[in-house]
Amino acid sequence: MFKRIAAILMLSACMSVYAAEIPVDAKLDYNQGIDFYKLGMYERAIESFRSAIRAYPDYVDAYYNLGTVLEYLKQYAEALNIYKQVYVRNPNDYEVIYKLALMSSKIEDYNQAADYLKLIPPSSSYYQRGLELAESCKLAVAKPQPKPVNPPSKIAQYSGVYENVPSPTGVTSDSNGNLYVAAFSENVIYKITPDNKRQVFVKSDMISGPISLVTDGTGNLYVSNYTANNVVKITPQGTASVIIGNVSKPYGLHVEGNMLFVTCQGSNSVFRHRL
Repeated sequence: MFKRIAAILMLSACMSVYAAEIPVDAKLDYNQGIDFYKLGMYERAIESFRSAIRAYPDYVDAYYNLGTVLEYLKQYAEALNIYKQVYVRNPNDYEVIYKLALMSSKIEDYNQAADYLKLIPPSSSYYQRGLELAESCKLAVAKPQPKPVNPPSKIAQYSGVYENVPSPTGVTSDSNGNLYVAAFSENVIYKITPDNKRQVFVKSDMISGPISLVTDGTGNLYVSNYTANNVVKITPQGTASVIIGNVSKPYGLHVEGNMLFVTCQGSNSVFRHRL
């Protein structure tokens, strides 16, 4: 809480370039405020910081430390007003912006708190703390958007025909630009690479009357086996396993997040399965 106050104890070594512009009497009041704070004389520390500000109205560190003492004394509304003075003079001080949000939440001005938190960019070290504050107060602030589950496809972006695919039914693709096609009569899943090379991806006793295909975000392929009344999962390495059995004539497939949905023509229903 008192990071800057602690840092000021080495004032002579750390004072920034602007310190040369600060009047001597303002510096004396400022240092006196630090001494009073160390002694636990908070009211006198407050007055000393105020005196330093009167002598030099742009004394940013004096504002900050005054606000910190007021916050410590739980005088949140007054601390909010003081931190605003730092923000006006340095709108890129994200620590102070976080303080503004925190003080606003303390006086239950949650809309204002949310507005302040929106000013903190994800690159700031205070961003995560801002999210935690937002969560604790149930504030509506923008959170980083997750990366798309499926990156942009590498499949050729022009019209054409994939020829000589026997009895094709379901079709889907993966993030590497590979196309997968179910061959119903052959009980085979074909893979067509971005350079249009066709190969057998899976030919197994576990594939029986494949209709629909769908992939998930990690590259697994799901097959609805219409005649076997089940749904099979195929890993990117081509390993097949039944993940849903005893579904009557499964047809359409859809993946949403970690859920797989299956339309079942034999039971006039839609089955959902957690992946």
